[in-house]
Amino acid sequence: MLPRYEQVKRELLALIAQGGHRPDQPFITQREVCERYGVSTTTAIRALNDLVADGVLVRQQGRGTFVAERPVVDPAPVRRRAVALVIHGQGPVKEGIITGVESRCDELGFELLLYDSKGSLELQERALRRAVAAGVAGIALYSVEGSSQVLRELALPVVLIDRYQPDVPTDAVLADQFAVGYELTTYLIGLGHQRMATLWGEVDCTSVRERLSGHQQALRAHGLPSRPDLTALSTHQLLAPEARKARLSALLSQPDPPTVLLCSDGFIVTTAARELADLGYEVPGDIELAGMDDAGPASVLPLTVAAASLPVHDLGRTAVDLLATPSAAPRNITLPITLQTRETTYLRVVTR
Repeated sequence: MLPRYEQVKRELLALIAQGGHRPDQPFITQREVCERYGVSTTTAIRALNDLVADGVLVRQQGRGTFVAERPVVDPAPVRRRAVALVIHGQGPVKEGIITGVESRCDELGFELLLYDSKGSLELQERALRRAVAAGVAGIALYSVEGSSQVLRELALPVVLIDRYQPDVPTDAVLADQFAVGYELTTYLIGLGHQRMATLWGEVDCTSVRERLSGHQQALRAHGLPSRPDLTALSTHQLLAPEARKARLSALLSQPDPPTVLLCSDGFIVTTAARELADLGYEVPGDIELAGMDDAGPASVLPLTVAAASLPVHDLGRTAVDLLATPSAAPRNITLPITLQTRETTYLRVVTR
């Protein structure tokens, strides 16, 4: 494991090699190095001093530190035969992606470095920089919500898993999220449901927007209205428990309430089932639940009339294959989803 100052030094070299800092502009300050990389003042000073000693940076009295006119920068330091996986979340989706990445890395002889961003954009940015400093050959990223600045700066191969950043052209391997929304909604319409409400966890990512687009397209294809009060792209899972119950109560107290709740994942399915029971509703019976994916603390199929299943293991394996065969042109691979339906066996959630 490289010393922390050496990791920071390599990351600064990578930034310079990408041309992000011109010789006539002040370079990153010591304080900015501390804040950006989460290191101590001592570590920041050591990294900057080494770059000055190497002729990469120059200090000008009264003006600050600048990139040398012709810095001696190796834009491609020796890379390990390793890939990094930066991931967040919990449950079957995360576990399936990790298992897929691990199995393919083992087959191809790659070392795997695993970083958990814990759902934080700040921790994700830090993990991406750490992966670069570790000298990996490429990075697979299951991104958190929001836009990554570090992703724009990376000069090594990157594959985004299951969601992508539209303004950054990278390889991506995706589940067919449009089909999730379209096929699940079409199936529910076939069962007689015409009013459906959506419950979301994450909202600021392409996979969620594509699910919503598929849902709305299916409604239009069957001549049904897309009601903003039922399809609003707003988070449900991050609300406080009482706020979630109040929202469910308001939805189901309407003159024409939804007959099924489309939950964005299995964790929302189980939470909604419990809170509906607390409100006095039976599931199924008074209301049905459907899952846009089946990832949850346990199998959600007994609780749902239908649930989409994502090819998480194949997403991980395909990501490694893309990293192993870099391409100048970005590649997007979309994998099919499957729809699981409840036929005869189900779990009824009743009021206590």
